[in-house]
Amino acid sequence: MSTAAADAPALPHSRIRSSGGTPIGQVLADLLPASRVRDIALVVGGAAFTGLAAQIAVPVPGSPVPVTGQTLAVLLVGTALGAGRGFLSLALYALAGIAGVPWFAEGTSGAAAPSFGYILGMILASAVVGALARRGADRTALRTAGAMVLGEAIIYAVGVPYLALATGMSATAAIAAGLTPFLIGDVLKAALAMGALPTAWKLINR
Repeated sequence: MSTAAADAPALPHSRIRSSGGTPIGQVLADLLPASRVRDIALVVGGAAFTGLAAQIAVPVPGSPVPVTGQTLAVLLVGTALGAGRGFLSLALYALAGIAGVPWFAEGTSGAAAPSFGYILGMILASAVVGALARRGADRTALRTAGAMVLGEAIIYAVGVPYLALATGMSATAAIAAGLTPFLIGDVLKAALAMGALPTAWKLINR
């Protein structure tokens, strides 16, 4: 199945319209002229955007995982591109980083870091929020918040156990080092998405 096919609007949703008139079943990327070149550019662009956001990093004392802009980028890429393209974009980001492209957090690369589990979680999260966006989850602030919270939960559900296994930490220590310090920042990131995504749709529907 091609990327375009994977992200094509489902027929049952194509007749349902939001209050502004744009059919539910579309994501923001679908508003661009459809072509294979478009899909490739979106996938590569999403990976590059995630890599750039990962360089916005603040070390957390006592934790091998920094606070970055990466999570917000991943969730925006997933919702804007849709499940198929979002998944491919984050898979490209992960594979290129493993191959040596220094665009993981703080300019690192490779799969040896104990924080690599978060990147694996991001691949899954991008697909899930992309699927929700196709069902209209990015059209209102509350639904966007729900999608962002679920996406972040998926990232932590993979990243925190991986951190514990990679470092030998107990579950309690892994939560303290790999989850708790990031909760306030995640609330702020969700708030940004709550404002940005519904606003984008409102501007498009004018």
